Amino acid sequence: MPVVEHCCESMARQVTWECDHHANPFDCPDALIKLDKRFVEYGLIIHDSGTSTIGISFCPWCGTRLPESQRDRWFDELEALGVDPWTDEAPVEYRDGRWLQS
Repeated sequence: MPVVEHCCESMARQVTWECDHHANPFDCPDALIKLDKRFVEYGLIIHDSGTSTIGISFCPWCGTRLPESQRDRWFDELEALGVDPWTDEAPVEYRDGRWLQS
């Protein structure tokens, strides 16, 4: 899986947060940030018993602008491969972020 460089230690700590009591970050009240590696999208976790996030463009700790989302490019590349992400399973490298290194 590709290594994502984070803007500061606080962001890195939050993105890699692991709780001793909750396997799912959406269940842990101490988990604040979710990184979707497919799209390079950072979001604040909404703790409402679901899996919602609110996308953010700047780091809440250091104020650095976060990387631009790669969502549109992800869909474009899958379309070029003939994969419909709504009905087909995306290749593994498109599920874990490795596609960004090509």
